[in-house]
Amino acid sequence: MEALLSIPMLSIFLVPIMSSYSTSLNLLFFYLTWSTLVLSHSRLRVELFGTIAVRLLFYALPSIIFFLFDILTPSAAILIKAQGATGLPGGRKRRRIRAKELKIAAWGLFNLCLGIAVQGVLETVLVRTLGKRSALKVSLKLPMPFEICKGLTMAMLGREVSLLKFPDYIAVFLTYVLHRYALHSRWSPMLARWHRSWYHSLPAPFPLTAHYDHPIPYLLTKFIPTYAPAIIFRFHMLTYLLYLLFISIEETFAYSGYTVMPTSLFLGGIARRTDMHLLMGARGNFGPWGMMDWIFGTVLRDSRSDSSSSDESDEQQDMRRAYEASKRKVQAGPSTKNKRR
Repeated sequence: MEALLSIPMLSIFLVPIMSSYSTSLNLLFFYLTWSTLVLSHSRLRVELFGTIAVRLLFYALPSIIFFLFDILTPSAAILIKAQGATGLPGGRKRRRIRAKELKIAAWGLFNLCLGIAVQGVLETVLVRTLGKRSALKVSLKLPMPFEICKGLTMAMLGREVSLLKFPDYIAVFLTYVLHRYALHSRWSPMLARWHRSWYHSLPAPFPLTAHYDHPIPYLLTKFIPTYAPAIIFRFHMLTYLLYLLFISIEETFAYSGYTVMPTSLFLGGIARRTDMHLLMGARGNFGPWGMMDWIFGTVLRDSRSDSSSSDESDEQQDMRRAYEASKRKVQAGPSTKNKRR
């Protein structure tokens, strides 16, 4: 905890945002902060506490705030819920917190901590037991912007489709195949039963349900697709933290159930696909971006949003016709009076 709250660790996130200095000075301060952090702590601590800081700041705290907002002010929350009262915790409009909702939130946070613990165990075994290099690159040298962009692109695509570097270069569809054929298939009845009785018992996604599931299906379809691309391509620690930041923001809003998003085109699409996967009984939308669903024909569209958009367009047309008609009456008024005179 001391390392997590230390000035070097917090400065990694606060210096680029809150500083009013020039870009060159910001980069200098950032490099000095990063060097101090790497030199004063072990690589394992830097990786674990960096991961905890990102998950805490960009997923856990916002999701807890959204969860309390849904629970304490359901009348206000229902106005921005895509699924109405169904999208509230428990599926009803009420102000009191039930033990079931608290249990779901607690399991979601437990699974998040479980994934970080597994990451720490893997790194410990790899470095201290086997004597190998760490899975992620923790060094004083900062990654170049092109390297960061390249790594982020490979990681984001790797969540949905990833090329594992086995001797024969076997293509493995991480999230899509694991989700569809491990959690919704007769090939693995136990995993499917766990996933169905846990996650698919929810009426609709709501805050803190991004990591809610039985621990084993969670590790298989959440932790592995997120962590595997980073260790396959051996990201620099800063690239991994930026990648994890994007994933945390995506999970926070995609599972919030809200219609108000920072970017409606990207996050809004992911959120609606997440909603439809749960509401339609897991008939499709197995990947986070929908790319593999489009290729394999498992895309589920929100028919209600389509009908509402068509209704909205008809309503706008009616309003336009009424406005034009009233405008013609106003223009015709003086001419008729002049004729009568």
